[in-house]
Amino acid sequence: MKQPYFYFFPFLFILFLLFSSCASRRDILYFQNSDTASGMEYGVRDSDYQTIIKPNDNLYVTVSAFNPDAVTIFNSIPLNRSGNVTNNNQDLAGYLVDQKGNINLPLVDEIHVAGLTKMEATKLLQKEISKFIADPVVNIRILNYKISILGEVNHPGVYSVTDERISIPQAIALAGDLTIYGERRHLQLIRMENGEKKSYYFDLTSPELFSSPNYYLHQNDILYVAPNGTRVRSSTFNQNIPLTISIVTAVLTLTSFFIRYK
Repeated sequence: MKQPYFYFFPFLFILFLLFSSCASRRDILYFQNSDTASGMEYGVRDSDYQTIIKPNDNLYVTVSAFNPDAVTIFNSIPLNRSGNVTNNNQDLAGYLVDQKGNINLPLVDEIHVAGLTKMEATKLLQKEISKFIADPVVNIRILNYKISILGEVNHPGVYSVTDERISIPQAIALAGDLTIYGERRHLQLIRMENGEKKSYYFDLTSPELFSSPNYYLHQNDILYVAPNGTRVRSSTFNQNIPLTISIVTAVLTLTSFFIRYK
């Protein structure tokens, strides 16, 4: 007569088939067939991309001239909470772009900068400040250029972008790459445009990502990597482990009982 434990192995095999799955290279590899897409044109070329200033941006403005004392009133002041000078970018005090897209400069008053590139805004400020100071040189930095990366990445979080330009692959690298459970064919980008949230989707396994007009991220963009089917099934399975064990144990007990006494 066959021992009860002999029937234990078929149950293990069935459970293995139910709760395991295989992933092919096509589901994991990035930018597949990129060698056949070498002639693909980019949506935005590196040299053409420029950051657009938006409401709620914090602009750090520095103005220089032959007379340094004359431009002091225009310069943003790097202060920390105690009021002391600091080199920490998080503590720099800049000009906040209001909901109407304006900033308030001393003497100049309101200037509309939302919707302008940094270069356009720089030229505009130079023009306005030159009414009071001879030959001013203006530089602008966006202090709050941050992106959020969520979901199935190794290091989710909010990241500051110091050079004010970052692509989707760079952002993924910044977050430590996707986990093996990340859905590579359905990356979601969430962005505020004209006061509305909009979503865009990308396939990381396709080289067409490089031709997307959204290849470069904007300040305050959110990247979300959804879990793939394996992760979802694994999560459901883990939650049901106690129930599964109870059912399997009951079935094995009944099987052993009938084998023993039949």
